[in-house]
Formats: sequence, C-alpha cells, structure tokens
Amino acid sequence: MKIAVITDPESAAGYRLGGLEVAVAQDPAEARQVLTRLVQTEDYALIVVNMTLLPDPYQAVKREMRGRDLPVLLPAAAHRSAVAAGDDAEAFLQGLIKETMGYEIKL
Repeated sequence: MKIAVITDPESAAGYRLGGLEVAVAQDPAEARQVLTRLVQTEDYALIVVNMTLLPDPYQAVKREMRGRDLPVLLPAAAHRSAVAAGDDAEAFLQGLIKETMGYEIKL
C-alpha cells in the first residue's frame, strides 16, 4: 500500500523531496476529482489532503468510502493556509491544535 499527497503546486516539491507520491490540484473541485480517483484505485493506505483545497476530505468522498477502512484520509495544514490575507497565524495554529487535540493551548 502506498501514501499519496494532494496539494497545491507550491507545496508539491517538498512532499516529492520526502519521497511521497504527489497529485497537484489547482482548486477544490480538481482536488475532489483527484481524491475520488485515488480512493477508487484501492492502492493507498494513506492520502494526505491540503486543508486549503479540501478542509474535510472524508465528506468529499463519503460515498466512495462507505464500508471501507482504507485509505485513511488526513487533512494537513498548508503553509499558505496559516498566513492567508488578514489571518492571524497564531490564532490559526491555536485553532488547529484545539481541533486536533481537543485542548486549547496558549502560544
């Protein structure tokens, strides 16, 4: 079983340098199409999805995942999502930690 990453073009090179298979998507619609295709191949144990493209990847392919344990779909923060125009990077990280761990941590 393999690991794949669906991300934007700016982040793709970093994942490739890490030895991961990368699929590039320009927008949420394209990311959903790529995710659907990867899930249907049944070749992947883990698919990491850029949160900027698909904040909740499971909801995007809920029908395709029905009755399946694999692949695990993992939303991952992208460098652009933390510093989007007008956003506070510290507030973003606090929210991400609270959502992931269930605890609010003061940075």
